[in-house]
Amino acid sequence: MSDTHGYLHPRVFDFFSKCDEIWHAGDIGSLELIDTIGNFKPTRAVWGNIDDHRMRSFLPERLIFDCEGLSVLIIHIAGRPGKYSREAKEAIKAHRPGLLVAGHSHILQVKYDAAEKLMFINPGAAGIHGFHHKITMLRLVVDAGQMKDLEVFEIERNNGIT
Repeated sequence: MSDTHGYLHPRVFDFFSKCDEIWHAGDIGSLELIDTIGNFKPTRAVWGNIDDHRMRSFLPERLIFDCEGLSVLIIHIAGRPGKYSREAKEAIKAHRPGLLVAGHSHILQVKYDAAEKLMFINPGAAGIHGFHHKITMLRLVVDAGQMKDLEVFEIERNNGIT
């Protein structure tokens, strides 16, 4: 998930109920929100450009880790395949991840980048602030170094919001 901007849709808990952990690609919005997610499931998260100094002192700018044999890089502002940010290019070159998870654009995108030999994922925006019309999140399985069973959560931004 990414770009919650301080809002957590109630259906997040159902969607991620079977997951072992949750990954958040930044623009979380508050320490309280990341604590709520972390109390629900183990959580890996990075700070985004809207996150304040408290968030930046609590979370890293980027994460690189191994998940079931797959090298994963999470960074908030990465650009997109063929047009990566300078920071993303440097991290890709240094770590050679098989999966890059990014946020910031509020646009859901899943694309294999043959040039960098990695899967690029932007889950879109899970919050209600921004230009997007739909709340989106992704769920996937990583097994033996391979990503599979990718599922998309998509709901109208104003659906169920009181």
